[in-house]
Amino acid sequence: MERIWLDVPFDEKDLAKAAGARWDTRARSWYAPRAGMSDLEQWTAAEPLPDLLPGEDRQLGSGLFVDMVPSTCWFTNVRSCVSQRDWERIRRMVTARAGQRCETCGAPEDRARRRWLEVHERWTYDVPSQVQRLGRLICLCSDCHSATHYGLAGIRGRASAARSHIQKVTGLSAADVSILIEVATEQFYQRSSHPWELDLSILTDTGVTVAPPPSAEDRPAAARDGLYQNFRRSK
Repeated sequence: MERIWLDVPFDEKDLAKAAGARWDTRARSWYAPRAGMSDLEQWTAAEPLPDLLPGEDRQLGSGLFVDMVPSTCWFTNVRSCVSQRDWERIRRMVTARAGQRCETCGAPEDRARRRWLEVHERWTYDVPSQVQRLGRLICLCSDCHSATHYGLAGIRGRASAARSHIQKVTGLSAADVSILIEVATEQFYQRSSHPWELDLSILTDTGVTVAPPPSAEDRPAAARDGLYQNFRRSK
């Protein structure tokens, strides 16, 4: 019997479950077990997104590396600019096309080990126009995702674990991982020296509604300063 898929935001999963929704562990999605369940109609899935978004480059930033988002781009990520239901559509598409495995280390989700599959955004930065463009969405396990966001891992006290994971996945020496982090950190500072205009056209061209992100002036300077200090203490 064909599944009746649902777009259930994480915050509403308990409500959907109470209304009769079931979880498909293989597809990592909620569904209605039978037609005509009116209590689940509010979560009826929208049309699925195409496996390749318009203008998306699925080779952009291949492999595991440190991918720091400039502080002047904080709070402009996809998840903060789309509805929870659209984020669920995006998550379902990205994890499904990756075969429910991390696209850098190949690991599947493992709840017992608290390893999840997450969506990571890879960006291009055009300096002359100061445009930050979403170039690719990639499925990462939580270990690879944490390592990629090395600065955030440092704030959370997981810098050592992030370094070890990068070394394990890439096969680089500890010294080469340090160089990788050093280069990414310098690039982070350079890109954080001015604001960027956000380009999410690979989503809007598919009909996903995007809310305007907050301006650079509205992003908390205290958080930015905190990250700088943590970087400097770790060097």
